[in-house]
Amino acid sequence: MTTHRLLGVTVMPEYLQSESVDAVLDRLQEIGVNSITTSPYVMEHADEATGGREPPIDAGAGKVRLLDRPLWGHRELFVRTSPSFEPDKRLYEGLAYQPSEPDELTQREGSVIDELIAQAHTRGIQVYFQVMSAIPPGYRVQFGGPREDDKPRMPDGTVPQRRVANNASLASRNVIDYKHAMIRDLCQRYPQLDGIRFDWPEYPPYSLDDMFVDFSDHARAAAQRHNIDFEMCRRDTKAFYEALHGGLTDVGLSSIAHGDAEKFVADGLARYEGVMEMIVLKTLLSGELLAGFRQTMNDCGAKSMAMQPNAFPPPWSRISGFDFGLAAQHSQGISVKLYGMHWAMMLRSYGEQLLAANPDISELLLVRALVTLLGIEDGEGSPKLEDYRYPAPDEPHPGGDMAQASKISQAQMAAGECPVYTLAHGYGPEADFQRRFEVAWNASPHGVWLNRYGYLSDAKLKIVGSVANC
Repeated sequence: MTTHRLLGVTVMPEYLQSESVDAVLDRLQEIGVNSITTSPYVMEHADEATGGREPPIDAGAGKVRLLDRPLWGHRELFVRTSPSFEPDKRLYEGLAYQPSEPDELTQREGSVIDELIAQAHTRGIQVYFQVMSAIPPGYRVQFGGPREDDKPRMPDGTVPQRRVANNASLASRNVIDYKHAMIRDLCQRYPQLDGIRFDWPEYPPYSLDDMFVDFSDHARAAAQRHNIDFEMCRRDTKAFYEALHGGLTDVGLSSIAHGDAEKFVADGLARYEGVMEMIVLKTLLSGELLAGFRQTMNDCGAKSMAMQPNAFPPPWSRISGFDFGLAAQHSQGISVKLYGMHWAMMLRSYGEQLLAANPDISELLLVRALVTLLGIEDGEGSPKLEDYRYPAPDEPHPGGDMAQASKISQAQMAAGECPVYTLAHGYGPEADFQRRFEVAWNASPHGVWLNRYGYLSDAKLKIVGSVANC
């Protein structure tokens, strides 16, 4: 079976190690997959004290999540990783961040990445790497992180608690210089790659407090460079934060839930010029980050490699700083996440914080207002915060079919001619997965990336093949 659109699956190296490269490629080629994403690391078992949980727990909310495909016989386990290659230390001389040290695991298992690239290409399947945009060392999500002085900060100078994305400030020169060195290293070590996908090249808004960064010293310097009044941004953002934490009313929530939500929000933000300027600054920082990544790839002889950043969908992208038009100037494709399990987790987190700070408001109106602002349901959605939570493996995900498709069309309109791919998630029960994959496949004329192989049982793989090749 074949498709002329992109049909891609993220296959983390541990499954190449566990199931073998041939077995994975056989399964994926059978259903028409023409692109694969992996990452430059290898993995082995560890204990709870020395390893991280697989699958990730997403700051605790995702601890219910289990793998569909057993990994070394387990649906959850603790693991440790090592780079799949020997970094060229000369590229990192004098930098604040250094690459992970290769070790015996690297020597023993690292060649599995070379084997994947070679064998996939013989089958006509493209291979991409996915790396983190602002989390050193950057080989894998949820491993590593920035130094304290490189973290993004809120107006009061604190770092948000219980962060899902341990991103650095996008303005940190320490992190940017390291990422450029890492890109050169990967492009030189793996010149046969078809592209690199950068995850979280933005300020991921998983929590309400995440929306109110970046007031780090790095961002202050960037604001000065862009002639943005940083102190006005800090003052107005702090005032807006305080208004949300004690100033919400049922009248205002009703205007959002049952009136012209966009106009109400626009009129409200007009009183906080510095908030709008802060959004501009974050947009500039994200755009500069991606421009630098593309230029680095070009400068080290990788002009033919595609650059495909991942992004939150609208409206989250407006707060995260990801501008589809700016990103399109440097990218050969943009993948937009339709992750319903995260949408539920995020709405619940926002709502609980706001309700605690505004105990006299109606929970129903708050939930209705959040559903409307986030645009995640085709109707009113559920009436209570408790109805929105990180779903268990057998629970369907929120997200109306039209609401999901609309987010892809909005992103594509903003990106112009740059292809926007749907980034769908394999987690969840089969029937709901089929619904969400059908929406994802129909939403983008360019194709779909599926995250990730570990959540794609054989039954789900058959669903993918049936939908994509009908």
